[in-house]
Parts: sequence; structure tokens; C-alpha cells
Amino acid sequence: MNTLPNRLLAIAAAASLLAASALSAQSTLGPTERAVTRAVDAHNTEALTLLERIVNINSGTMNFAGVRKVGDVLRAEFDALGFKTQWVEGASFRRAGHLVAEHPGPGPKILLIGHLDTVFEPSSPFQKFERLDDSTARGPGVIDMKGGDVIMLYALRALKDAGTLDRMNVTVVFDGDEEDSGIPTEAARKALVDAASGARAALGFEDGAADPKTAVISRRSAGSWTLRTTGQPAHSGQIFKPEVGAGAVYEASRILHEFYTTLSKEQYLTFNPGLAIGGTLVKVDTTGTEGSAAGKRNVVAEHMEVTGDLRTLSPEQHAKAKKTMQQIVARHLPKTNGTIEFDDGYPPMAPTPGNKRLLALYDQASRDLGFGSVVAVDPSRAGAADVSFVAGKVPMIIDGIGLSGHDDHTEKETADLRMLAPLTKRAALVMLRLTQGSVKP
Repeated sequence: MNTLPNRLLAIAAAASLLAASALSAQSTLGPTERAVTRAVDAHNTEALTLLERIVNINSGTMNFAGVRKVGDVLRAEFDALGFKTQWVEGASFRRAGHLVAEHPGPGPKILLIGHLDTVFEPSSPFQKFERLDDSTARGPGVIDMKGGDVIMLYALRALKDAGTLDRMNVTVVFDGDEEDSGIPTEAARKALVDAASGARAALGFEDGAADPKTAVISRRSAGSWTLRTTGQPAHSGQIFKPEVGAGAVYEASRILHEFYTTLSKEQYLTFNPGLAIGGTLVKVDTTGTEGSAAGKRNVVAEHMEVTGDLRTLSPEQHAKAKKTMQQIVARHLPKTNGTIEFDDGYPPMAPTPGNKRLLALYDQASRDLGFGSVVAVDPSRAGAADVSFVAGKVPMIIDGIGLSGHDDHTEKETADLRMLAPLTKRAALVMLRLTQGSVKP
């Protein structure tokens, strides 16, 4: 009995419709565009073979050798396409490193973004590519995001076969630590930020919302905050008296309550306190995810520490939220004190007019290919990704155009293989039209 959730059935139905409608859409394409789509079809079996090969290489973020091995495989493919490739060593940010491939040309610069690592380290039991049937396969990183890496590569291969790649100016960055970014972040994302210089458009090949009818033009930030409060230690029978005050736990509770009442109704803004520890003695580890405390019911708490995340849609919303939170912390209950520190982490990517124009180009390419319309994903459903680091530096950005599937980051991660060729055609056609000047930044 078929027990697939409704959304998976919808994706399967969409894939079937895309394949059928594409047959009648070729008349809307120019001769070069038809040559590109034929080249994608001609290489689709090779693309599937490469996908299986790199999924079978464990590249958990902290498996540096595995990350480099995936990079070596893709580097050889890009070398064969005429790209100049280099490996950016990651010792300075405590990760394996990144692969950068450059193809200079007279056209406007296009930045393509992928990553080599997965969340599945060598200790995970989930290690191999497995064909479930003719249309689906399960494997670690098959959609997040080795499928997207393959789509990117074979879109470029199709453009080369059609004789258009030589005129294109393309830079590709495959980060080796997207799933667990190196530290400091500035060093870990320097290669990507540098590659964004002068780019007209950036395309990210994450799997997005796992729906081929959607793409991502905005992402919320993913940062963190640490709140520390202190109080006057004393016998609990003296709490609230002028000389003792309210204690550290009440002060932290006041602050969290005011965060909620002041900011919780703002659209796309979230600030979740994930760990809270209070008492006479408090210890929290450097990751902010584990800790210990000691205290007694009859002693006013001297310390409390709370760690949480902060997600915003735009730099303006981010700055405003931080300022409001700092103002709330600065108001103290009697005989208490408090401080808050922020780690901005992944920046936000706002839904700019340029991003919307690039989505319109992608949507038109999909329609012209007979694959139907594409709409923007609600940013509340789009997590943080590397593409956000080039927000504000590249005038047009789209993401989430990698391989469709479901259950990424779990041992059920599954790809819809029927979408490999259609999504590759979409990407290739968008790159071609960007080079031909079909949309202005």
C-alpha cells in the first residue's frame, strides 16, 4: 500500500506533468536553446552516474579527506570544461577548504554556488546511494546538495556542447563547510565573498523547499545570542527586599518575557531561547549547547545564562531587533544586572527587486521549457545558506534550484531523479539568457 505523504505525491505528479508538457514546448525556444536542452538529455545518464559516485563518498563536514575527495572529482570535471580551478585551503578556519572554478569570458559575470559537505559524518550508518525504483534514490547528501552540484555541472556542459560556454564569464564556488561553517566566519566565507565581486547574478543550487514549482529569493539570517544576568546572593527569605533585590533568574525571566511581548508579532522575526541555566554557580560550554548549574531553593540565584538564536529577513530588521533586545536588557530589576552578546552568523538575504527579476527570468525559462510556473518560497520555510553571504554584493540572486526530493538531513534523504534533467535545463537556459542580456540588474 502506498503511504507517501500528500506533498510527495504532489511532487511526483508535478514531475510527470513536467515531462509531458515539455514535449510540446520546444517551439518556444530558439535554435541554440534547443541545442542546450538536447545536450542535457544526451548527458543525463552520465549525470546520474556522477551523482551516485559522489554520494558514495562520505563528505561529512569534519571528514576533511572526504570533502577534498569530492572536490577532486568535481575539479576534474570542471578542468575538462576549460575552467581554471583551485583548492582554497581551510586550515585558517579549521575546515577542509573550498573548490573555486573560474571561466573568464566577455559576458556578464555569473556566480554559481554549491557545497561539497554533508551532515553525515563517517560515524553515521547512512553512507550509500540506493536506487529505490526507476525514479527515486536515497543517499547522504543526494539533494543537499550533491544533486544540485551535478545540475550545475551538467548545465554548463550542455552550454559547452551548444557552443555558448566559451563566451560566458562564470565563477563557481563549492564551499567545503556549509553544513558546519568554519571559524572565524569571515575567513571561512572569504573565497565566496571575493568571488561575488563584479557578478551580475548569483545562482545557488540548494534543494530549497523540495518543490520544483518554487525557488528561493529570500532567506532569513541564522545568528545567536547569549544573555547573562546576575543577582545579589542571599537567603531566599530576604528576596525582593531593597538590599537583596530580585535575583538573576527573575531578571532573565523579565528580559525573556519582554522579548516576547515586544517582538514576537513581527513578521519573519524569531528569537528562540534554546538553553537556560540559573543558580548559584553556572557553567555553559563554549558551544552554548550544554551546561550545568548548582543552587538551592533557599538561596537567591546569583547567575543565569540563556542562549538562543535570532532569525531576520533583512539587514534593517536584524539591526532593529538587536537594538530593541539590547534596550530591554539594559532595564534592570532591583539589585540585578544583565548583558547580551550577539553572534551574527549567517546574514539575511532580503527579497530585493533584483532577486524578483531573476526569479521572473527563471520562471519564464521554466514556462518556455514546458515545465510550468515557478513562484518564490515563503522565507519562513527557507533556512540559512551560503548564498546569503553575497546578498547586497550581487544585484540578482536566486537559490533553491537544485535537485528535488525530501527528508534532507535525515537518513531518509531521497531524490526525485525524474527532475534531474528538467532542473538542469532550467539552469542552463537561465545562464544562457543572462549572458545574452535578457534581464537587467
